[in-house]
Amino acid sequence: MKIAYDAKRFFNNTSGLGNYSRDLVRMLSEFFPENKYMLLAKRENERGKTILENPSVSFSPISKGNMARQFKMGKDAQNLDADIFHGLSGELPLKWNKKTIKKIVTIHDLIFVHYPKFYSFFDRKIHFWKFKKAAHSADKIIAISEQTKKDVIEMLKVPAEKVVVVYQGCHAAFKTEKSQEELNTVKSKYNLPERFVLNVGTIEERKNLFTVIKALQNTDIPLVVVGRKTKYADQILSFIKKEKLEAQVQFLEGVSMEELACIYQMADIFVYPSLFEGFGIPVIEAHFSKTAVITSNLSCLPEAGGKDAVYVNPLNVKDVKAKISFLWDNESERQRRAEKSYEFAQLKFNDKLIAQNLIRVYEQIYST
Repeated sequence: MKIAYDAKRFFNNTSGLGNYSRDLVRMLSEFFPENKYMLLAKRENERGKTILENPSVSFSPISKGNMARQFKMGKDAQNLDADIFHGLSGELPLKWNKKTIKKIVTIHDLIFVHYPKFYSFFDRKIHFWKFKKAAHSADKIIAISEQTKKDVIEMLKVPAEKVVVVYQGCHAAFKTEKSQEELNTVKSKYNLPERFVLNVGTIEERKNLFTVIKALQNTDIPLVVVGRKTKYADQILSFIKKEKLEAQVQFLEGVSMEELACIYQMADIFVYPSLFEGFGIPVIEAHFSKTAVITSNLSCLPEAGGKDAVYVNPLNVKDVKAKISFLWDNESERQRRAEKSYEFAQLKFNDKLIAQNLIRVYEQIYST
């Protein structure tokens, strides 16, 4: 099979949709190298360079012009004799020629419908239109969780049999046990405490870091936060300054993937009380890092967390505080949950299984 991809996110995004795109192509080319995987974008760059070294992966520049991604990329894929076009970020091209080609779109979440206050009116309208258009023109829709599948069926009004769940994995960096030397280097570089609780993700209202800060107030438990700041972070920083928590809370930005993997492995607890996620990749990253997880009992997070994560009401500061304190003071319980969650992640989110599930979707529509 020849599969063409909208590779804009593959080359341009450093996290999120970029990681999903790169991991997907990496896994497929590793386990099913007999197919051809064509990356369509305006230009290639260093990001994903190692994946392009695989002989089954190639880059193809799309035709020049305004709105080329919407109006020319689909035809470009057809002219390359692609059997399947896969839109990796909720979109599909709007124009096609008469050549036969099957269409798949991955939809990650419909957070903008659940939490409209986090998005502008214009963004909500554009996102909804693009997602609905892609969902109805696709031959198959990949949802990254059961939660997203449910939302796609209900909110975009598509038949259930058109939607299939294929989970995400996570970056290979988190699946390698780091040496003590590597850990020490990162610990020294960022001046990390001996023990700490970790939170990873963009510092925005939906991720709900404020609840963690309040939960750790009046404790001596250090918190390390890794993520890009938004305006929401200003409220948190003001609170930290007012309550004199500067020595207890440490913010890191510009951390490499390899360094982040080390930080996960050094953390005692990973806490992620997000209000809503399409999947919750950081939870999987923590599982593969053998770090005990506390996360929300909402949306898809129990799917990612499994039965050995600790669940909280993310808006209940007392609940979050109690669960953190419980794990912080119980090393054997932390280790038990971390080991069981690692086994869960190995079983459910391993690369080979995900690649097999993706190929199954491709083969199903290719043969119809």
